[in-house]
Amino acid sequence: MIKKGMARHNRGEDGPEIPHLGLLKMLQVLSFLLVFVAGIILGLLASTHVNSLFNSQRDLFFTSNIAVTTTSVLSDGRSSGSNCSTTNSEPCNCKSCDDESKVDCLSMKTFLHPHNLTHGMSDRELFWRASLVPKKEEYPFVRVPKVAFMFLTRGPLPLLPLWERFFKGHGKYFSIYVHTDPGYVLNVSSGSPFYGRQIPSKGSVLLLDAERRLLANALLEFSNERFILLSESCIPVYNFKTVYNYLVHSGHGFVEAYDDPSRYGRGRYNRRMLPYIWVRQWRKGSQWFEMQRALAAYVVSDTKYHKLFKKYCTPACYPDEHFLPTFINMFHGSMNSNRTVTWVDWSLGGPHPATYSAVNITEGLIQSIRMNQTLCSYNSGVTPICHLFARKFDASALQPLLNLTSRVMEF
Repeated sequence: MIKKGMARHNRGEDGPEIPHLGLLKMLQVLSFLLVFVAGIILGLLASTHVNSLFNSQRDLFFTSNIAVTTTSVLSDGRSSGSNCSTTNSEPCNCKSCDDESKVDCLSMKTFLHPHNLTHGMSDRELFWRASLVPKKEEYPFVRVPKVAFMFLTRGPLPLLPLWERFFKGHGKYFSIYVHTDPGYVLNVSSGSPFYGRQIPSKGSVLLLDAERRLLANALLEFSNERFILLSESCIPVYNFKTVYNYLVHSGHGFVEAYDDPSRYGRGRYNRRMLPYIWVRQWRKGSQWFEMQRALAAYVVSDTKYHKLFKKYCTPACYPDEHFLPTFINMFHGSMNSNRTVTWVDWSLGGPHPATYSAVNITEGLIQSIRMNQTLCSYNSGVTPICHLFARKFDASALQPLLNLTSRVMEF
């Protein structure tokens, strides 16, 4: 009997011991939980204190490297917070935060109106950035349409004083972009509208790529609505107001595109472009174009046909004479007038147009370009004004042209 009782006691079957054992275990579990929760709370408090201490010390000793939030006043009178880094490596070229004229790299104002033309984008990045087209028709700012004047030149601009006189007093209605050969730095005075308007000329030196690079840089400015390509030998033959109204109120672009059956037209077509481009779609035209914003965005967005032309349109085929006329004729013909607004004299024959120097500059010459006794299509009607610009004029023509601006060109 004694052995049986002892056996039952050892197995925990003796009634009086069971409640005490369960209560003890419960207390142990509760104690463990309390200690664990207390540890977590203490750890969080300690971490917050350490971070606060570290941040205060960092701000004390490293204030030269932190971003400073400032308040600037926008043109419409609203204040805007501005986060500006002290480094100058940002694409928008933020100035030092110690400088009063700080730039908010991420503000709407900087996005819509780039601070300057300097950037580190490759052509691939630039064309992607420029091809972004807003789906929302309304602009979140008061938009005054601008004309982007894009100058394609190897080096200096010998007719610069003429253009400076043309632009004077119209700053809010135009933007200027200059593409030169790589390595050339355009040197103009700080008071010139051309100052700081040279774009980065990276990558390919082909004329077609330079044209697209100009278009892409100009598209970054959302106020630019019309885009005109000019050379260093171009001149305006009307005053700025006439040119501006003519372009901004046009419903079409001015890209010359015609079917030339000769060896200088269809003869340059390469059958290896099939099946993407057929000879019946092949067009030729002047490289000196003008177009609206929507058409410019289509041009810089294209990759497929640009690659075809670079690969298969090689001498004696010239992409700058065929790519835009063919591409626009194939896909965007309804947006184009199929003519150019830049006059040039081919009457002498040969591969290059006539060049005009000082001895050729007369009032009669300029008047004959302005009103050439023909009518050109314009929107749904016709107009006697067919050409707004003319080329080719060399450096010696500058002074005679300046003598005619107020009397003939009216600027």
